[in-house]
Amino acid sequence: MSSKAIDLRTVNVTRYITPLREGGSLPALADADDDFKYVIKFRGAGHGSKALIADLIGGEIARFLGFKVPEIVFANLDEAFGRTEGDEEIQDLLKGSQGLNLGLHFLSGAINYDPVVTEIDPETASKIVWLDAYLTNIDRTFRNTNMLSWHKELWLIDHGASLYFHHSWINWEKTAKTPFTFIKDHVLLPQASKLKEADADFKKKLSAEVLQNIVNLIPEDWILWEGSEESPAEIREVYLNFLKIRLNHSEIFTKQAQDARQSLI
Repeated sequence: MSSKAIDLRTVNVTRYITPLREGGSLPALADADDDFKYVIKFRGAGHGSKALIADLIGGEIARFLGFKVPEIVFANLDEAFGRTEGDEEIQDLLKGSQGLNLGLHFLSGAINYDPVVTEIDPETASKIVWLDAYLTNIDRTFRNTNMLSWHKELWLIDHGASLYFHHSWINWEKTAKTPFTFIKDHVLLPQASKLKEADADFKKKLSAEVLQNIVNLIPEDWILWEGSEESPAEIREVYLNFLKIRLNHSEIFTKQAQDARQSLI
């Protein structure tokens, strides 16, 4: 699998269609100037650019590992955009999101994955559970699976709740070596009987170069954090080192997931 540098497209948002109120961050469906529709995640939402960074890193790591993920683009919002929006909450969100935001290609006609209706094979389930334990993604639960069925294929979406260490930015090196207790709530944990195999496979594929290429995608103005004394380069280095350390100690979170699964079956 190639580890060459990744180059994401940038589109300009041309029309705000409708908010998607599944979460508190008010993502929206919008048109862009390439004539495609996107689900836009806004930097002006509750968790700011950190949620966008998590979505970007998580989505591109998932794509590199072979999962189907909607194309991720940088979505530019002009300063004049949204002035005619009647909803004051949405207008404030758009005003606070000028510049680059994150867009995911809209999968028209996709349906939410339903674990009652569709069972995923143990190998795929194990790989997704491993990915989410690695990324510390708290969101892939029965309540909110963040998986879609589109053209009879499984697609992973919304990694914005990953990498939650960056909301405190304290003791991140220690956090990188911890298990992931929330994995007990993962929707696919009961089927994940091949976690050891998934760990061995992905640990070989995720090189330092791959992780560096993905972290390098973070736009500089997403990491110009108010009150931070670290430069964008230093912040990128923390993300990279967190991912490398966590990968090097993957046996910790893999065993946690195995133990959590044993308590379920």
